[in-house]
Amino acid sequence: MAWLPDRDVQGPERPTTRDIEALNRVFSEAFTDRYRRDGMSGVRVPHLNTVIWRYALDDAGDGAMVWRDADGVLCAFNIAHLSGREGWMGPLAVRPDRQGAGLGKTMLLAGIAWLKERGARTIGLETMPRTIENIGFYSRLGFVPRHLTVTLVRDLPRRPGLHPEVLSIAGPARAERLAACRQLTARLQPGTDFTRELTITADLRIGDTLLVRDGAGDVAGFALYHTAALAAGRPADELRVLKLVAASGDGFESLVAGLEAAALAADLRRVTFRCQTACSDAYLRLVHLGYRAHWTDLRMTLARHEEPAQPAGAVVWSNWEI
Repeated sequence: MAWLPDRDVQGPERPTTRDIEALNRVFSEAFTDRYRRDGMSGVRVPHLNTVIWRYALDDAGDGAMVWRDADGVLCAFNIAHLSGREGWMGPLAVRPDRQGAGLGKTMLLAGIAWLKERGARTIGLETMPRTIENIGFYSRLGFVPRHLTVTLVRDLPRRPGLHPEVLSIAGPARAERLAACRQLTARLQPGTDFTRELTITADLRIGDTLLVRDGAGDVAGFALYHTAALAAGRPADELRVLKLVAASGDGFESLVAGLEAAALAADLRRVTFRCQTACSDAYLRLVHLGYRAHWTDLRMTLARHEEPAQPAGAVVWSNWEI
């Protein structure tokens, strides 16, 4: 049990799928309260789709941590993820009645320690830019504000005549294509590896991975996307891009075209990118293609655990939300 100012709180422990309902309650209550305190009292944050929680917990493994009150009821959580040496935390929340007693600091420090112990080069998280209280809290723990993540969306007007190559139809070649994705990522951003996320997405059947090739037939880019609804009880309505790797600007635009075709093939009329604006060229390409800004998040990283620079002429995007 970690030391806590509130002696009635115990943790961290690793959650299971039996905790998803409790995770959803804390998630909804904490973020609804956050919006209320930011002046958006009409916002009610819905529960997340159960299968999205399964993805998050499977991806985090031992990095998923929860704390419980004296009655054994879940009251806080921090989901820490590690992709090779890229580490980040999210979602994380403390039940409103347990805030202000040091529990938030304790769970952040637990996540940081877990990532450091496993050799994380990058340790980061995201928060809303308008939430100065959160920015100040994270900064006191050593996090530094970096660039914005801008959610860009496009409602698709027509069906492209494309037949994109996706991992789910690879059959016996699946392992070879996963290896090609891993090798491309390692070449462009050494130490980063999204293989686990690609595999879990396929196993849970909540999305797929799109591949594009260069003139020689080699993998020149890939994008991991989810099509399962994010909110519980709602129909699927968009294709969301979680990870994207492209060796060039042309490869990036080929991925965008392929993702739009994949969305329409799944009867979805919207594509959503969470665009890390450190890569300004890719951001502007999306804007010129008709994507519009929908939301913003502030990316923060622990001092001396910054993200590596974007590779020249290439794009490596990693969404720090589920």
